[in-house]
Amino acid sequence: MTSPLMKFGKPRTVIALTVVLAVAVGGIALWRTNTFYLLSHHMAGGGHMHGADGTGHDEVNMPGLRGRNATPEESNELAVLFRNFETITREVTNLPNGITTVTRSSDPEVMDQLVSHVVGMIARVENKDDPEILIQSGTLDIFFARGDEIDTDIAVTDDGIVVMQTALDPKLVAALHEHAAEVTAMSDRGMAAVHEMMMQ
Repeated sequence: MTSPLMKFGKPRTVIALTVVLAVAVGGIALWRTNTFYLLSHHMAGGGHMHGADGTGHDEVNMPGLRGRNATPEESNELAVLFRNFETITREVTNLPNGITTVTRSSDPEVMDQLVSHVVGMIARVENKDDPEILIQSGTLDIFFARGDEIDTDIAVTDDGIVVMQTALDPKLVAALHEHAAEVTAMSDRGMAAVHEMMMQ
C-alpha cells in the first residue's frame, strides 16, 4: 500500500504542492473579500457601480427592467416605453394635494403599452403590491406602503391618459410631486435620466 505522501514520489513535493495550493486559495479568498469590501463600501456610500448589480448598460435586453415581483409583460411594457421615449409627451400640474398628469404617445402601439403600464402600476399601488423593478426609484416605496391613502382617477381621452392623484398627508403629496418629475425626466431623456437618478 502506497502512503498518500509518497503518491507523487517524495514528501517534499507534496508539501510544496500543499503550500502552493494554500497560497492560491488564500489569494483567491483575499481577492474576493477585498472585492466584496470595495463593492459594499462603494454602494453604502451612495455610489453606483454600473453592472455591479448585474444590470449594466445593456440597452438591448434592458435587464434592469426586470423585478422580483414583476411579470415579463410588465418588464416588456417598460422596455417598449424606454425604447420609444421620443414618441412620449407629458404635462404635469402640481396641485396642493397631489398631481394631474396628461401623458401620450404619437405611436398607437406605444400608447397602448403606456395605458397598460399606468393602469397596471396604479392597481399595484392600490394593492400595495411592489413589483420591485431593479431600477425602480426609492420614491415609490411610500406608495407601495401606503397606496390606500392615495385617491386616483384615470381617464383615457383624445389628449392621452389623464391621471389625477391626491392625498391628505404632505409626505405622500411630496412623493407624488417628486415621482411625477422623475417620470417626466424619463419621458424626456429615456434611460439617460434613469442613469442620472441612480448616480445621485
